[in-house]
Amino acid sequence: MKLKGGENRVLRQVLLGCLLYNKRKEDMIVKKLPIILIILCIGLTFSTVCISNAEAEQIKLTYSNFFPPTHIQSKLAESWCKEVEKRTQGQVVVEYFPGQTLTKARQVYDGVVTGLSDLGLALFAYTPGRFPVMEAVDLPLGYMSGNAATMVVNEVYKKFNPKELQDTKVMYLHAHGPGVLHTKGKPVRKLEDLKGLKLRGHGTSAAIVKALGATPVAMPMPELYQSLQKGVVDGALYPLEVNKGWKMGEVTDFTTASFSCAYTSSFFVVMNKDKWNSIPAEAQKIIEQINEEWIPKHAAAWVSSDMEGYQYSLVLGQDIFGLDSKEAARWKQAVAPVIDEYIKKMNENGFNGKEIVDFTASTLDRYQK
Repeated sequence: MKLKGGENRVLRQVLLGCLLYNKRKEDMIVKKLPIILIILCIGLTFSTVCISNAEAEQIKLTYSNFFPPTHIQSKLAESWCKEVEKRTQGQVVVEYFPGQTLTKARQVYDGVVTGLSDLGLALFAYTPGRFPVMEAVDLPLGYMSGNAATMVVNEVYKKFNPKELQDTKVMYLHAHGPGVLHTKGKPVRKLEDLKGLKLRGHGTSAAIVKALGATPVAMPMPELYQSLQKGVVDGALYPLEVNKGWKMGEVTDFTTASFSCAYTSSFFVVMNKDKWNSIPAEAQKIIEQINEEWIPKHAAAWVSSDMEGYQYSLVLGQDIFGLDSKEAARWKQAVAPVIDEYIKKMNENGFNGKEIVDFTASTLDRYQK
């Protein structure tokens, strides 16, 4: 079905003016000069202190984001920057760098840690193994919306406060809507259709691609368009919003709504710890309040942009189809080993993998009821 962010000079001038006074007023000058000088110096000192304090208190930050400037998630990040400057009354100013112009997608987190940028937004999955606890959120648990996924990732972080994120100050987290299958040239209606296909995947999504019987090819989202265009890959797992937000609908033909095994990719917004500690406590409180407000904004944006991506795909004439209940169950069963392997690996590394997965899954269920 076709659902196609010069006191000294002034002081000399005053003294010179005094010395040029008429001799008949010399006594008056001598008597009043100390008072004049005291008042002048106090005024100049006060002004200098105010200027110096204003300059010292203004904190300038840099923010690196891999999303292109036109993407809704980039626009939200930029509006966060402007809101911080507005509410701190210019005490904290954020210079925004979208589209990998400051650090590349895979470098964003380490760039914040080392101070290449003061803030950064990117995916946990771009550095597999670096964020083991947070990887649980990206498992194929059957996500249905970006709202649920965003609520889940923030609750998982608050619950476990993982060591892996303690080398930065976490502003907030968010996560995209259900990651489903998109292909070029060949529709995928059953598991057997995936055999021989090369699909872009990163981190957990790469494991999902392999479990489904296709070959994963790792690459960040900014590289996918050309890779599809040139036939380097046959498709990818990603949320519907990507078809419009990243224009991927122009280079794909089919969407398989594989919701039964849908994953999410979770995003971090983090700040360099030293830079955070340099911000006065009152401004920190303001920023943390803004952070809390921006979580639901991102969640809502993921939901609305998924719908826009769906509509965009229809306009382009794409085929969008679902899986019947029997086939959906097959896909869910096929990816179950990805979850089991995560639990096993976490247990071997000193974590309670089952606890992490159970909390993540039950939290998702709660938000999807």
